Amino acid sequence: MSTGKTITTYLVDGNPNGIRTCFISNKICKAVIVPRAKLIDAKNRAELQQPALYILLSDSEDKIYIGETEDFLSRIKQHDSNKSFWEAAIIFVSKDNDLTKSDVKYLEYLSIKHAKASARYGIEENKVSPKPPNLPEHQLAFIDEFFEDICTLASFLGIPVFEKIKKQTRTIFYCRGRGSDAMGFYSEDGFTVLKGSKIPKYSTPSFPSRKSRDEKINSFATAINENLVELNQNITFKSPSAASSFCLGNSSNGWLHWINDTDQSLDEVYRNQEATMLAEFS
Repeated sequence: MSTGKTITTYLVDGNPNGIRTCFISNKICKAVIVPRAKLIDAKNRAELQQPALYILLSDSEDKIYIGETEDFLSRIKQHDSNKSFWEAAIIFVSKDNDLTKSDVKYLEYLSIKHAKASARYGIEENKVSPKPPNLPEHQLAFIDEFFEDICTLASFLGIPVFEKIKKQTRTIFYCRGRGSDAMGFYSEDGFTVLKGSKIPKYSTPSFPSRKSRDEKINSFATAINENLVELNQNITFKSPSAASSFCLGNSSNGWLHWINDTDQSLDEVYRNQEATMLAEFS
């Protein structure tokens, strides 16, 4: 049986959109959320000058960067000048300041491995792919537990980067056009495009998310021919429209373009379900 958890969030300056800290009661893992616009305000925070795992996030793109550092405040100066996509950073540290360089390297390895497996976000690759350092058995057990707390805090903060989509019986919808033969399902997690879906390799010239789409195709698809690729794992998007736009390579209304096997759109199916529920309660 799952046990309950108490998570404490503190608004450093009283602003919910400012710097925040977050931790699980009786645990040493602590998350510090720093908006890019508040980097100057973060310069005096001591916990950001110790070994840490961090994630750079974008509000407008399903894209992240995962890294490790011995001093986040020094490291972030480089990212502030050479990475334009991110708007906020989540930094995971130990409240007891007892993580080592090897510990955070192992956390980086675990984080990238699980983030790729979940395929919820495009991952901006590090120049050097992280490898697991050699840690003693007792330290591995400690870091594995610490990583579980990172996963919990990330999901609590609305960034389920490490969570795999739960396999359940779902209504399958199809998106066809421009050579696309994609399939997927809608859930509380968003819209998941399934492994094996075939989509056009190239976007239309006017498609605003061409770069992000190309990155996902390079990471999660295999070429069939010059114009068509096949997904080699599931990819979850925040909305049906984001999913259909990705599959078609142009701007798309997913509520209309995802069709089930009886030619009903996603919009029609869910409107019918809502109408049935309202009738039952009336």
